[in-house]
Amino acid sequence: MLTPPIIRARQHPAALEIIGQPVAQSLSPVMQGAALVAAGLPVRYGRRDVAPDDVRAVLDELRRTRVGGNVTMPHKAAVFAECGVRSSLASRIGAVNTFWFDDEVLSGHNTDVAGSLATIRALCPDGLHGKSATLIGAGGSAAAVLVALEMSGCQDIRLWTRTADRARDTAERVGVSVQVSDSASAAVDGAAIVINASPLGMHDEAMPVDPHVLSDSAAAFDLVYREGETAWVRACRARGLRAEDGLRMLVEQGAESFRVWFDTEPSLAAMWGALEQRPWMQTQ
Repeated sequence: MLTPPIIRARQHPAALEIIGQPVAQSLSPVMQGAALVAAGLPVRYGRRDVAPDDVRAVLDELRRTRVGGNVTMPHKAAVFAECGVRSSLASRIGAVNTFWFDDEVLSGHNTDVAGSLATIRALCPDGLHGKSATLIGAGGSAAAVLVALEMSGCQDIRLWTRTADRARDTAERVGVSVQVSDSASAAVDGAAIVINASPLGMHDEAMPVDPHVLSDSAAAFDLVYREGETAWVRACRARGLRAEDGLRMLVEQGAESFRVWFDTEPSLAAMWGALEQRPWMQTQ
């Protein structure tokens, strides 16, 4: 199994923010704030709701005060385009979710690969060599998952989305060989892990695929996380399958961002502990 390449900021950020729209529900300030306290770093981490037309102006403001941070929907590609320096992973995926300034030059990295890889390894501890994996969705997050699947040693990756051309474009852009399936049920047939990288289930009880068509030994990974978990994760667990939502990915990609900014190991225990203090987390 491969590990994402290491990149580090030369100048630690003076402060941190997550930018996106919306960001009010982001858990990043909660877990990163705990990690900063545990590391004894007097750095604040805030949220900033940024309209698409304001991305460049906000980045210019953050440059003047050497504020780094994270990027969430829908600005990952826009921030990528503004970066003067990009990591090899960010360049491959075409999206940035972690940024900082070195000598006032905007630099960007993508830690979604590390977060995806950590969750895949947790669900499939024996690895994916000689096994198949199914990815549902073809957006920016799907690109990071494709690279993570490749790093995990999987050589049989099925990709399904409602628009086959978009699926092919995503796979070609990141340079991962996939089989584009005609249907979700065909894609998941015999798969060792099925990953939902679509927004299905984020706001309702919709499921990317019926859990009953998954193999009895399959694992399910839903990038979506929400109060009470998604209906798909709950249904997969009710079937006796190993299943996780996107919380581990959130924590692990956040931990990798922390390493990039400060070149030090964050306390995963502090990050998880902070999330578990949230009332809705305690119901999961």
